[in-house]
Amino acid sequence: MNALQLTGLSKRFGAVTAVQDLSLKVAAGETVALLGPSGCGKSTVLRCVAGLERPNAGRVEVGQRDVTELPPEARHVGLVFQDYALFPHLNVLSNVAYGPRMRGKTRAHAEAQARQTLALVGLETLEGRRPAQLSGGQAQRVALARAVATGSPLLLLDEPLSNLDEQLRARLRADLRALFARVGAGVLIVTHDQREALALAHRVAVMRAGRLIQVGGAQEVFAQPATAWVAAFLGHTNLLPASSGEVLLVPENAVRLGEGEALPVVTRQTTGAGLEVTVRHPLGPLTLHLSPREAAQLEGDTLRLSLTPPRLLPLPDDR
Repeated sequence: MNALQLTGLSKRFGAVTAVQDLSLKVAAGETVALLGPSGCGKSTVLRCVAGLERPNAGRVEVGQRDVTELPPEARHVGLVFQDYALFPHLNVLSNVAYGPRMRGKTRAHAEAQARQTLALVGLETLEGRRPAQLSGGQAQRVALARAVATGSPLLLLDEPLSNLDEQLRARLRADLRALFARVGAGVLIVTHDQREALALAHRVAVMRAGRLIQVGGAQEVFAQPATAWVAAFLGHTNLLPASSGEVLLVPENAVRLGEGEALPVVTRQTTGAGLEVTVRHPLGPLTLHLSPREAAQLEGDTLRLSLTPPRLLPLPDDR
């Protein structure tokens, strides 16, 4: 059963096409990350799903219902905004109980549901606080609890961790994945952060200029990008010229140190994990991240290495 199915979704703003013929599914219990750079149209997709924008073409189905023409309140989705959008005049409990109340639950039932959800996110002791009394991480959890408390088959999260510092983001990634597994709803996350997508999602949908470029398992997409642009966006650095409009992606596991030709090291920089070096290879410059043990194989200003051809990935150069 699909929590979300988008078919041929398109959205224009005047002469600008923000989303073009996009089709995507999110299964019940599955987390999908819609990943792309700023301005690629991913937040517009989320707003069309939530009912905050009306698509020019296409169909939106939530939990087997066609909601394309329905207003936001009739779509039965849980939405977490980038800025959390908590009601400042309501305490935590009332914020979380708001969704069930809007769906006709009694106050007692809505608050009981809210307390259960607050326990899921570890905030049951803060139900009397106002949003202004919460830390960034606590506010994020309250916003998520408010979405979950609706009992929606689909949760929509717009850059959910972007307003938090890196240390807190790393901690909450693990918490969010565990929470999604317990809730069982389909989850669509919009993000520009590759690490966030890899940590949270079962599948990743990479978006560029309003179109989907690649959809697949999170690990698969990162290990085998479909094009040079996807590879570069995902953080791969070693894209070397090849023939007829292609490049070669050189993954870390294609490099064998300590054998082959001694190549000149043109730059080196110490990192927290060891040493980053750039080596002049006949195919082009290679950037390598060396552990302290690997860095010990440097021979002055040279490094002996070879490439394993079967592991080199030819990609169309769409940059």
